[in-house]
Amino acid sequence: MCGISGIFNLRQPFPIDEELVKRINRLQSHRGPDDEGYFFDSNTALAHRRLSIIDLSGGHQPLFNEDHSVVVVFNGEIYNFQSLADTLMTLGHQFRTLSDTEVIVHAWEEWGEQCVERFRGMFAFALWDTNRQTLFMARDRLGKKPLFYTVTRNGQFLFASELKVLLGHPDIDTTLRPEMAEEFFMFGYIPEPFSAYQHIFKLNPGHTLTLTPGSHIHPRQYWDLAAPSNILSWEQTQEALLEKLEEAVAVRMIADVPLGAFLSGGVDSSAIVALMAQLQHAPVNTCAIGFDEKAYDESDYARQIADRYRTRHHQHIISPNDISLVELMTAIYDEPYADSSALPTYKVCQLASQHVKVALSGDGGDEIFGGYRRHRMHLAEQKLRDAIPGPIRKPLFGSLGHLYPKADWAPRPLRAKTTFQSLAMSMVEGYANSISKLRADERRQLFSASYRQKLNGYTGLELLQSYTRHLPTDDPLKQIQYLDIKTWLVGDILTKVDRASMANGLEVRAPLLDHEFIEWAYQIDSRDNIRGTEGKYAFKKALENHVSHDILYRPKMGFSIPLAEWLRTSLKPMLIQNVLSEQMCDSGFFNVDVLKKMIADHQSGYRDHGASLWCLLMFAQFMVRQR
Repeated sequence: MCGISGIFNLRQPFPIDEELVKRINRLQSHRGPDDEGYFFDSNTALAHRRLSIIDLSGGHQPLFNEDHSVVVVFNGEIYNFQSLADTLMTLGHQFRTLSDTEVIVHAWEEWGEQCVERFRGMFAFALWDTNRQTLFMARDRLGKKPLFYTVTRNGQFLFASELKVLLGHPDIDTTLRPEMAEEFFMFGYIPEPFSAYQHIFKLNPGHTLTLTPGSHIHPRQYWDLAAPSNILSWEQTQEALLEKLEEAVAVRMIADVPLGAFLSGGVDSSAIVALMAQLQHAPVNTCAIGFDEKAYDESDYARQIADRYRTRHHQHIISPNDISLVELMTAIYDEPYADSSALPTYKVCQLASQHVKVALSGDGGDEIFGGYRRHRMHLAEQKLRDAIPGPIRKPLFGSLGHLYPKADWAPRPLRAKTTFQSLAMSMVEGYANSISKLRADERRQLFSASYRQKLNGYTGLELLQSYTRHLPTDDPLKQIQYLDIKTWLVGDILTKVDRASMANGLEVRAPLLDHEFIEWAYQIDSRDNIRGTEGKYAFKKALENHVSHDILYRPKMGFSIPLAEWLRTSLKPMLIQNVLSEQMCDSGFFNVDVLKKMIADHQSGYRDHGASLWCLLMFAQFMVRQR
């Protein structure tokens, strides 16, 4: 796992400042504390920071082919590099190292842009071919590794693993993208391919970008989740599920450094630890986070798995004293990011980095197997949408949604406002309503009249609708799983883990997000993923001989912090200082009276605005940091 960056003269020859390249690349030194390397020619600069995982002595980057005509900087892991190297050697290519990085330059020579279709792993890389005068860049299929890019005022193309590197360049246009506030308060992050800045973009997952002098920026998609070729029977699912997952785990256990796993006490991480324990003789290193508030604490369940598989277990308990990390979150993510589980994720990465250099995680299980409560709610809502004609359904449930009070205090089954609103909507509108940090009506109240006018009717729904045009199936569960993969998974889950792990010099690998495993799992009958009120049903049944019933079938807790209480106590001064700061009040985005009322209502206990105020705090900290 590493950090990459570089400059390419896209429009015309322009002197490349070598010291500037080194200075801004070192802004991401946390991604690669072990080594750095550079390549310069008249039109191109490539920079690298290395976290050494495979071929510790021979994997220095930038790395070249035999005649130094092709050079690459690479962030990630290619798990099938050994078999690819064998194939390339039979085709006449000569290897000088044992690293997975060298496979890239030879694969480019042999297969050109199609080389990425042969890579199995997580990656973002940039390759310069001197003979072809071509810069070729790629990002893995799911977007596990980030890649930002922009063009400076003088026509230089810049790219990097993190935004902070680009922002360190003096010629970058840092104008904020007007739509980013609307998107952030809907999604809780800035969705691909956009960033918080008008002229800085993210290369979409499963895309490549090929540039030559004078060319235009046109990313090309090389992978998408395709329609299931067939639907698996129950027997086929149960016979193959753990076998295929075990293979995905095994290929991710290849490393020349100490390796371990995150263990939350939930289904997914427990499954990964169980399979790891069966694949290696030595005890698995496991790392867990607990809370001093029992309602949020899963550490006892993590301990159960640790004891069963006799792991070498490490644990940290999070308390309100850890709120000092809140300000650090903004520095890590570089743009607004609202998933409060980023804090415990950072702490578990910090804990793991004290014992291992690589950790396997259970990320992806909910997305792949239908594990979120909103997945079950969506299926129930879609049945009603299909059963009741739109001309009746929309005014009926629209009126109920408008009249029903927002009951944050009530038990979940009685919080019907969002459900009524969703039932009045189309499939994609209902999905958007269920994932929104602040629903559309709440955002309208929050935003100022001038900002709403500037949006001119735009909402983050337009991004989701762009993906619905490519839905590979009419199965309602598989449709929202597809949308999850395109938005939530990359924008929230994978972003969270990448930044938190890299900030601690740790590599995290996610077997459940192996693209071959996902393509197979997408063929599972949706009725086997969700049965009644039970999500991830087929997965849990397959695990019954490996994970206790108490862990498999207990209510899902999630990986979050006690937001509401902390915002009334230890976080209260930070909340008021930031959300009512000059930068926020003068930004033009907000109705300041609404900001004040939300804080007052939450502090008094009249309303629970915990999730919304956390979003505002994260956004405010970003705004305060703007230069």
